[in-house]
Amino acid sequence: MTLGEKAYKNLGFILLDLLCVLGTFFGSFYGYLYLKDGAFPSFDIYDGAYRIVIALIFLTHLFYAFSGECYSDVLRRNFFEESRVIVWHNMKLLGTILFVLFFLKESATYSRMVLAIFFCLNTLCMTVCRQIWKKHLLKASSTSHNRHLLIITEPERLEALQSQLAPKAYSGYDLIGTADSSSYLKAIKENVVDEVLVCLSDEATRGPLIESLLDIGLTVHIDIGQFINEAPNARVNNINERSVITAAVNPITFRQAFIKRCIDIVGAVIGLVFTAILFIIFAPIIFIQSPGHIIFKQKRVGKNGRIFNFYKFRSMYPDAEARKQALMEQNKMNGLMFKMDNDPRIIPIGRFLRRTSLDEFPQFWNVLKGDMSLVGTRPPTLDEYEKYTLYHASRLSIKPGITGLWQISGRSNITDFEDVVDLDREYIRNFSLTEDLRIMIRTILVVFTHKGAV
Repeated sequence: MTLGEKAYKNLGFILLDLLCVLGTFFGSFYGYLYLKDGAFPSFDIYDGAYRIVIALIFLTHLFYAFSGECYSDVLRRNFFEESRVIVWHNMKLLGTILFVLFFLKESATYSRMVLAIFFCLNTLCMTVCRQIWKKHLLKASSTSHNRHLLIITEPERLEALQSQLAPKAYSGYDLIGTADSSSYLKAIKENVVDEVLVCLSDEATRGPLIESLLDIGLTVHIDIGQFINEAPNARVNNINERSVITAAVNPITFRQAFIKRCIDIVGAVIGLVFTAILFIIFAPIIFIQSPGHIIFKQKRVGKNGRIFNFYKFRSMYPDAEARKQALMEQNKMNGLMFKMDNDPRIIPIGRFLRRTSLDEFPQFWNVLKGDMSLVGTRPPTLDEYEKYTLYHASRLSIKPGITGLWQISGRSNITDFEDVVDLDREYIRNFSLTEDLRIMIRTILVVFTHKGAV
């Protein structure tokens, strides 16, 4: 794990520790000198020399926090292990400060009692705050933010692996089930699966199975005792204290994922401002032409099978879904998507909204919520997803997006669903932030030129 990943993962602990360090020092300074002199001292005491101590404490604390093991496995440490780490951290902090002050021949200027009280208070404060924060994270870890893990193994190893890999506090994983090499496809289709742990001893079975899982777009962990040369982008990882080799077709780095999410949030906020303006303009027109809800809401399938509510400006009559089956013969798409020219279910203003892609703007709310991204693959409906093969499901290995490679390649000019899947898989395998930027720029050009609009 890189320094940036550690900082992001343990940001709460870092901020709490900084507050403890600064808070307990000021408390020690004012408290001791008040008891000693009977009045609150001015911070200009000793010509402001204590400001140097504050800077020294701040920088020394950060140095030891990031260069040592202060946050290594912080979530898994028990109370006594945590206390030992905190005491040792503060001993190094105090020792370094005293050494620097002695070296500068300034140790006589400062109250050793203030520093001693600071050491005791900071140790106590950091211990209490970390335990409180851990309890908060433990409660939060029981939510749907955990990654869903499926284990594929032989029946004889099933019980031992379930015991060892059972969900643990702060692990970040929810064990959703186990399967063998003959039933894993059914398990993936019937559950939300983010990652798969493969523990198979038969190399002839393991190789093709891993290739199949990677082709779907899932992240695959291979038991390290069963190393396989075919694993692309392999790296050693850890799942609940068991070493594994992790492989993925095109793993998105922490930095890329973080930047992509920041871009999504900024873009979503800006997009929602325009959505509000468009709502004021088009809501009365939509309602007059077809009374009913202005915003169309539909269940769609997102990353790795997650179901979410998908929003658009309503461009069809309320009974559009009921009439869809009767129009299937006019579907111009080959495969698991529905498109037709001159769709009679579309209301008059809906044709303009679709041609200009203005009906898509409410999806910025999906982006802000984290269900979608600005750039990705289009999310299928539930009935479309039920007909997917695992090859088709590979397009759901990332978050769906408002726009993507398919949209800028001529949406309506592509009439074969397999071509859509190929474009989506190409985007996933060659993901980069530069490519996302290119797609967003080309999307704007496509919208203004109406190229490929339905």
